[in-house]
Amino acid sequence: MKKGNKHRPAQAAQPAGRPESAPAATGSHGASIAERMEAGKALRTTIPRASHAVWRRPADRQDPIALLQESDADRLPELVPIRYGRMLQSPFAFFRGSAAIMAADLARTPTTDHRVQACGDCHLMNFGGFATPERNILFDINDFDETLPAPWEWDVKRLVTSFVLAARSNGLSDKVGQEAAEACARSYRKRLRDYAEMDPLEVWYARLTAEDVMDMVPPEVQARIKSRLEKAAAGSGSELDFPKLAGVVGGRAAIRDTPPLIFHPEASRAKDFGETLDGIFAAYRETLSEDRRALLDRYRVVDAAIKVVGVGSVGRRCWIVLMMSASNDPLFLQFKEAVASVLEPHAGPSHHAHHGERVVFGQRLAQPASDVFLGWVTAPNGRQFYVRQLRDAKIKPLVETFDEELMLLYGKLCGWTLARAHAKSADVTGIAGYLGSGTQFDDAMGQFALAYADQAQRDHAALKAAVRKGAVQVHTEA
Repeated sequence: MKKGNKHRPAQAAQPAGRPESAPAATGSHGASIAERMEAGKALRTTIPRASHAVWRRPADRQDPIALLQESDADRLPELVPIRYGRMLQSPFAFFRGSAAIMAADLARTPTTDHRVQACGDCHLMNFGGFATPERNILFDINDFDETLPAPWEWDVKRLVTSFVLAARSNGLSDKVGQEAAEACARSYRKRLRDYAEMDPLEVWYARLTAEDVMDMVPPEVQARIKSRLEKAAAGSGSELDFPKLAGVVGGRAAIRDTPPLIFHPEASRAKDFGETLDGIFAAYRETLSEDRRALLDRYRVVDAAIKVVGVGSVGRRCWIVLMMSASNDPLFLQFKEAVASVLEPHAGPSHHAHHGERVVFGQRLAQPASDVFLGWVTAPNGRQFYVRQLRDAKIKPLVETFDEELMLLYGKLCGWTLARAHAKSADVTGIAGYLGSGTQFDDAMGQFALAYADQAQRDHAALKAAVRKGAVQVHTEA
């Protein structure tokens, strides 16, 4: 397809010589902000902002269920029915677990070819609060399993679509869902322009604090948020998790089995499992900075088990490891399997040979602060993992309780957050110039969100049909 076509899809391979650490070189470093803005503005003639509104199912679109099943062969087979059981619950749940389907669809939509360090699975449930190493509570993106340099539009389009599906799931009208999608896009556009005009260090240090969130919400909601913040800051995530996940049996702390969601696999009962675990920890330790190693060394490994997490991640190997200090203070680490990003077939392969390192790099680049234990490791069987605390004062948004007002406010908050993450990873001046000060892009995102939400509902219906035919096995949780 000739360059300049307004329906030009993203290129599958990254331009030669572009390192992954610089995902979106937008314009020349010698050009002024005004010149880079103008260059972005000029893109509107070949890729009109209104063109982003369109979603039409391609005639040769791959069967969505077949696309999902392609990844099943590499998952723990006994957990795959749980994955589909969770996705079956609603179109929104299906959407959360089908990032690979949307990635394939987004690759066929118009892009400006400006790249950022994309989240890759940018839906509203992958945002939330968490504690920084300094014990401050920030609001940010908190899932980077699919992160990769990719067109900025892909994150925005997945995010706005999630608002329409979440609104429908809550019994709210499509008008509310569309308005939330537009509010999200508008916030992204305006905040991105602010960041584009800042000094790079200002952008690097920018963050959304708990106070920023409190300033946005109505007074009656502030009290509920304050209570959750105080509870989160009162202790570490591991201290809160220990009574739920572990106990003391015969004087020894151990993770409780609650199959099929938490269990000790047969491999963990082998005589040499302890030695294997020690070797894995030694290799993981080397990916930490020297000061973090000193902190890790104050804990000893006590137990390890498999834990089912998320929706799209179900079936991937996710180990939780219980560690204890000399004074029996618990620390839970999560070793989560890392495989190729769903974006790679469409945006090009990662420049990181290790997918755990890819996730860690993307998270550190996009977030204003990251987990002190963030690292990666390769297991003896060759599987790759990234490591972080299981939960460190994480505050999950109660999206299922949102009314119209909160859905709109949350849209603004997520749009702001995504703009900050993109601006931290790349020069976004050209993108800001392209988006401009008008509402054309915001309106387009509202229309796209409705159209693609309809597609997600059709795909969810296809899953239900596959289950009825026996082509897909599901496990429904209580």
